[in-house]
Amino acid sequence: MKRKYDFLVVGTGIAGLSYALKVADAGSVCIVSKADAKETATRYAQGGIAAVMYTPDTYEKHIKDTMIAGDDLNDPEIVRITITESTDRIKDLIDWGVSFDKTKAGRFDLGREGGHSEYRVLHHKDNTGYEIQNVLLAQALKHPNIEILENHFAVEILTQHHLGEKVTRSRKDIECYGAYVLNINTNIVDTILAKVTMIATGGIGNVYSSTTNPTVATGDGIAMVYRAKGLVENMEFIQFHPTALYNPKEKPNFLITEALRGFGAILKTLKGQEFMHKYDRRGSLAPRDIVARAIDTEMKISGGEHVYLDCRHLNKNELIDHFPTIYAKCLSIGIDITTSMIPVVPAAHYVCGGIKVDEFGRSSIKQLYASGECAYTGLHGANRLASNSLLESLVFSHRAALDSKNVISKIQFNDRIRDWSYEGTVLNEEMILITQSIKDLQTLMSSYVGIVRSNLRLKRAMDRLEILYKETEDLFKKSILSVDICELRNLISVAYLIIKMAMGRKESRGLHYSLDYPRYISEINTYQSEL
Repeated sequence: MKRKYDFLVVGTGIAGLSYALKVADAGSVCIVSKADAKETATRYAQGGIAAVMYTPDTYEKHIKDTMIAGDDLNDPEIVRITITESTDRIKDLIDWGVSFDKTKAGRFDLGREGGHSEYRVLHHKDNTGYEIQNVLLAQALKHPNIEILENHFAVEILTQHHLGEKVTRSRKDIECYGAYVLNINTNIVDTILAKVTMIATGGIGNVYSSTTNPTVATGDGIAMVYRAKGLVENMEFIQFHPTALYNPKEKPNFLITEALRGFGAILKTLKGQEFMHKYDRRGSLAPRDIVARAIDTEMKISGGEHVYLDCRHLNKNELIDHFPTIYAKCLSIGIDITTSMIPVVPAAHYVCGGIKVDEFGRSSIKQLYASGECAYTGLHGANRLASNSLLESLVFSHRAALDSKNVISKIQFNDRIRDWSYEGTVLNEEMILITQSIKDLQTLMSSYVGIVRSNLRLKRAMDRLEILYKETEDLFKKSILSVDICELRNLISVAYLIIKMAMGRKESRGLHYSLDYPRYISEINTYQSEL
């Protein structure tokens, strides 16, 4: 069945919803969500959103902090664009109805996180993302030009390939005409034609065994665009959040926000000793890549499965008031954070690479935009500065909306696209073929392509991935579509991109640390010799 919309948006987080709200007055909008529209990475963003609001903070300070965190692999012009537009984008959120915490004097109660030189993180308690998600979704649901299709899975981007033409990555004229979308409830694949398509599918965390990402984060947008011969970059830089709650029975891992360390919590060993001062002058407020590697090192030294985050010295009432969600969560598993230390462990959290886009969110495929975690704008470089991700989504969805509205009148629907065919396929009755492959994939990625890597580990991961790829493609071609087989296929594509780009990075930089290029160790030794 064919449907037609002026704008197709894949994803219902901050990137997709803010874009949809800004283009809706210019035409019809269809938003596709693979699950409930509320189930996004945005919803789980605890810490907040970074923006310059008051002196003594300045755009230049925020720019410098972002460049330092990204190990100068950032695109300086993109960093400047993002930071200088931050204040206006915060005003957009407030105009939509988002509420940020304020002091008794009426000023925003700004927090500070690792890598930030000033207090600049706006927040709503410790559930900022939840507040943003609810407000934006409510606005989208009441807009007459926006239709939201929940439980609909985007399978493939439509290009000239679906007109029978040969499409290669070197082609400069690839065009996007919409997407094939699977209705999960009926198993019918709709052909959604669109003049403009926005990919806002979030992250890739579930390519690893442990992640703070929701289960829907399977790299769908990145994989679809790569298969459509779009450009993807920077995938080797995977941020592991240093402090996920250590609770082996739970998945995804519950996030212990970095804002807690900004509030004064201290990382400690299993013996209760501080250790971050051995690795960085900034201690527990060092950037995430440094903290995650330090924790990984301390766990290897002790043989333990976690370290501790100590809040016991902090004011009890203020701690509970600022972090009620964390307090309640820890209490539910028997940990009172005012009297006991929190067991924490690094977990896959954020991908700094993705679909390559320009300053207006335009991908290498015409009429196809990308925003949010699935996009590579050049903002983050080799490591994301805390709380810059929600800001990036707002800035580039805004810019993409401006550009989309300028070009929409010049674009026509392509009615020649063929509908999806199930011919020659059968229902897969052995789910073990999919579930076991997902476990195998997550295990090899966690073991060989995690916080610490080596050429040997990466080669071994690629060899094993090739087997999984061949088995999965063969199964996919024979099977009637299901979310599980599609997600497995996407995860394998994402894993391939991470490994391939990691193998090509002949240095240790930011989030990519290799035993074969031990820059990080030399930096630690230099710092320790100065103590």
